[in-house]
Amino acid sequence: MNALIIFALLTALLITGMPVSISLGLTVLTFLFAFTQVPIESVALKLFTGIEKFEIMAIPFFILAGNFLTHGGVARRMIRFATSLVGHWPGGLGLGAVVACALFAAISGSSPATVVAVGSILIPAMVKAGYPLRFGAGVVGSSGALGILIPPSIVMVMYAVSTNSSIGALFMAGVIPGLVLAAMLMFTTWWRAWKGGYPKEARATWGARLKFFRESVWGLFLIIVVMGGIYSGIFTPTEAAAMSAVYAFFVAMFVYKDLKWKDVPKTLLASANMSAMLLYIITNAILFSFLLTHENVPQAISEWILKSGLGVIGFLLAVNLLLLVMGNFMEPSSIILITAPILFPIAMKLGIDPVHFGVMITVNMEIGMITPPVGLNLYVASGISKLGLSEMTVAVWPWLLTMLIFLVIVTYWPPLSIWLPKALGMM
Repeated sequence: MNALIIFALLTALLITGMPVSISLGLTVLTFLFAFTQVPIESVALKLFTGIEKFEIMAIPFFILAGNFLTHGGVARRMIRFATSLVGHWPGGLGLGAVVACALFAAISGSSPATVVAVGSILIPAMVKAGYPLRFGAGVVGSSGALGILIPPSIVMVMYAVSTNSSIGALFMAGVIPGLVLAAMLMFTTWWRAWKGGYPKEARATWGARLKFFRESVWGLFLIIVVMGGIYSGIFTPTEAAAMSAVYAFFVAMFVYKDLKWKDVPKTLLASANMSAMLLYIITNAILFSFLLTHENVPQAISEWILKSGLGVIGFLLAVNLLLLVMGNFMEPSSIILITAPILFPIAMKLGIDPVHFGVMITVNMEIGMITPPVGLNLYVASGISKLGLSEMTVAVWPWLLTMLIFLVIVTYWPPLSIWLPKALGMM
């Protein structure tokens, strides 16, 4: 009964159009005040102790690193390198966009940032080269979703914080699925281009490829700094995030010299805004999680699922359907922080690996990024391409279908996610 009241309160507040973070906090305060004897002072205490986690510091640092790299011309050099590798195939610029998104994803940790960095350069270039606008916007909007699967990933940090999972193991678990999804998106791009007779670029010489690689190597080296540092134990994921922010600033300011001193305050302010928004959502979501635990909601739901004999296959299918529906209406951070405390204990009781479960949830969040009406990537790509939201939705459907097929593979074939962290001794 209490669970129904809590979710009815939350749903009612969300329907009014209230921001997710305030809806979560207000649900907790209303329920505690009206239906329990819990002193309201404990809420203030929980607000502070809930966010007192070292891992949460990784989020602002990864956002800052991504912003320095977006403004620092790193994306432009990566795009040139990516296009030199695959540009000579049908739909060369589209294939280059997928590779560039995968490379930028490995240094930014954010999906919208990847779409902005790659799309603002490649969508106009594709239109100029004779590609349909819908094709360019569709391939970049959907490939940008790789930003939250290929590590480092802010969404994975959110999941790890919510479930006390290992961020390092999650990052490593995202590598192979990220590469497989990139390959599948490339195949879809090539197929569409080949069928549509879209143009291809002149084959780049190995000398040109080497030149473009040398130009982009400073940005690519960040992948080694973050992943190598975490795996070798030189630093924790949070320290890796701080290192990546310092390194990104150094490269953008002193190596490529695309970032000017006058741009630094604006970049810092944009990063602070984004970080404050996410941290405010996290704080209220931790409160909400505290309320659910206090009322034994996760335990009651898990007992009901185990009694109903749903089983692992049925449970994973139900979770996917729930997350795909929520992905239409909410952004990834909010979904993970609301659902993870409920779904995670059930997954553990059913014997599902926590890292595999985290990767599956992340892929669901990727799909949510390109589904209307709240898909962030759709809005970003729409802003760059000047296509309407309905046109953008049509533009991404071939890649959306590919991602749904990939979701089935990730869900029911755990070794795809957990082989690498196990091989590296991180699980």
